[in-house]
Amino acid sequence: MRRHTVAAAGRALALGERPWLMGIVNASPDSFSDAGAFPDLDARVALARELLEAGADIIDVGGESGITLRPPVAVQEEIERVVPLVRRLVSELDATVSVDTYKPPVAEAAIAAGAVIVNDVSGLRDPALADVCARTGAALVLMHTRAAPKQRLQDPELYDDVVADVIGFLAERIDCARARGVRDEQLILDPGPDFAKTPAQTIALLARLEELHALGRPLLLAVSRKDFIGALTGRKPGERLAGTLAAIGHGVDAGAHILRVHDVAATADFLVVRAALRGEAEVDSRLALDDAIRHAR
Repeated sequence: MRRHTVAAAGRALALGERPWLMGIVNASPDSFSDAGAFPDLDARVALARELLEAGADIIDVGGESGITLRPPVAVQEEIERVVPLVRRLVSELDATVSVDTYKPPVAEAAIAAGAVIVNDVSGLRDPALADVCARTGAALVLMHTRAAPKQRLQDPELYDDVVADVIGFLAERIDCARARGVRDEQLILDPGPDFAKTPAQTIALLARLEELHALGRPLLLAVSRKDFIGALTGRKPGERLAGTLAAIGHGVDAGAHILRVHDVAATADFLVVRAALRGEAEVDSRLALDDAIRHAR
């Protein structure tokens, strides 16, 4: 895996020695994956604590669901959902927090509360978001999508070559961010699985994920419970863990640096066993199973 150091609001995130896990905490009541299972601030803080204890390196907080059947959330409402959560995650859990938003005022408020990464799923549709990151030093995730936020675009004929489109789009977005004063060291790239892509297009893209390293920045892979997995397996979002782990294994082989996942504990276990069997992690010759977990009780 290629190594990178990402500048994030005064922090230096050293990526590449191993995959980092980004745990997801939704501060919205209509997420596709948890359907409002964590309805209040205390429940969301407790979830974040659980994810960190399970091995998450970053907590990604979002105040607006990507579900296209709902209208965009008003800026002030999104700030009210996100900021108290970010503040508590930083002050109580000392978490490294990213904010999943495409709205500059929300990003600004979340960074003031302690977030150090802006995870923009719009593809920098509003360049003012880059201004926020340039001014604050926060890292910026640039994601490929040809659709506006909250719009669904599924066109089997949209791309002659989906990988070429992703690389060209992200290269142009990198140039846009640079022009706004964002340094290369602040940038992380996301190929955008399922965003403005049919399942077949997402699969074709991920099969050639390694080609995105030509852009010279670390890669964030967000495949957890995605539609393409459901299309392949016929499983609902909460039943897609096995498919998610298969996609993660492929992504790690292709050099993904950050894995954005719902099931942090299962993903961490998967990576531990994978690294041991591949000889990438040292295994103590005295390794033994604790008798307390030898049998189901």
